[in-house]
Amino acid sequence: FTEGAFKDWGYQLAREEFGGELIDGGPWLKVKNPNTGKEIVIKDVIADAFLQQILLRPAEYDVIACMNLNGDYISDALAAQVGGIGIAPGANIGDECALFEATHGTAPKYAGQDKVNPGSIILSAEMMLRHMGWTEAADLIVKGMEGAINAKTVTYDFERLMEGAKLLKCSEFGDAIIKNM
Repeated sequence: FTEGAFKDWGYQLAREEFGGELIDGGPWLKVKNPNTGKEIVIKDVIADAFLQQILLRPAEYDVIACMNLNGDYISDALAAQVGGIGIAPGANIGDECALFEATHGTAPKYAGQDKVNPGSIILSAEMMLRHMGWTEAADLIVKGMEGAINAKTVTYDFERLMEGAKLLKCSEFGDAIIKNM
């Protein structure tokens, strides 16, 4: 019931607030982007089929709206495509408030070991800065992160995936990011 209602509400919102028009009799809709004039396609898909589609054809999707549990599955699967949840940033953005956070939990088994990848919280901060309009600072963070990863100076989660990588502690990875800014 809940997911069906969410889907119906999404289509209703697109029709009533944004002038969504049916595509080939529906249920999918199209909306014209008011800024670019380009067509935005709004469609629903069952979660298991979507997991395959997003992994095989990620470029076909720009925005994904879903309920929490499916969102957790989807975001973790997508994070795995770029190295895991240690690098995936998180944001909850509303009309009046925005919250930026790491997507992973606290990982108590690693507490105090100077081991884990700080990328998730650093990239969450990058999104926060960009959201606030401080693009120069956000760009520096991206440049630093890209430089450290391209130099293969990374934490254990990436080191095990990259041939010839140099293993760094969490704090050393932070230093590598700063060095590459």
